[in-house]
Amino acid sequence: MPIEPTAERSMNRLCVYCGSSPGRSPEYVEAAVELAEALVEREIGLVYGGASVGVMGALADAVLEAGGEAVGIIPEALEAREITHPGLTELHVVESMHARKRLMVEESEGFVALPGGLGTVEEMFEVLTWAQLGFHDYPCGFLNVNGYYDALTAFLDHAVAEEFVKRLHREMIVVESTPRSLLDAFAAYEPPQVEKWIDNTET
Repeated sequence: MPIEPTAERSMNRLCVYCGSSPGRSPEYVEAAVELAEALVEREIGLVYGGASVGVMGALADAVLEAGGEAVGIIPEALEAREITHPGLTELHVVESMHARKRLMVEESEGFVALPGGLGTVEEMFEVLTWAQLGFHDYPCGFLNVNGYYDALTAFLDHAVAEEFVKRLHREMIVVESTPRSLLDAFAAYEPPQVEKWIDNTET
């Protein structure tokens, strides 16, 4: 069955994937703070990886300082490294990275990638694949701070041209340069008509 478009999309919590490093440019942390402020203004809670360092830590700090909700989800192996944020609204410690990613999806109604490394991109592409397959109909997007994701979006366009990605699925991916324009695009997002995955493994 196709997923029905959402007329007016409300969002209680947004999942944000981002780097555990602050990156080279101060603009990355500045964008995280601006996104945090925009989330609190719109009464949207944050779901993220639970760390206190890098872009991740700056994002959570700014949400909490503005009086918002910050939910962290971190695997036991990373908690043992003592990088867990100590002041979150909620903290979930799970047994593995797979469990972490699954719970982040279950707790969220939209997905954003701020600048980050391999883990950030891997997490975002997994949730994009799930959207392509119809596992969920939530908006997914990249916050393209200072052109950070220009090369990645060019690759996606190349994949469409080479007929490995359908244009319909490429158009699902929101790319904006400011937090507020990205959240505006999310609010107006209508999912494409894709065949919804049906799990027949359970009886």
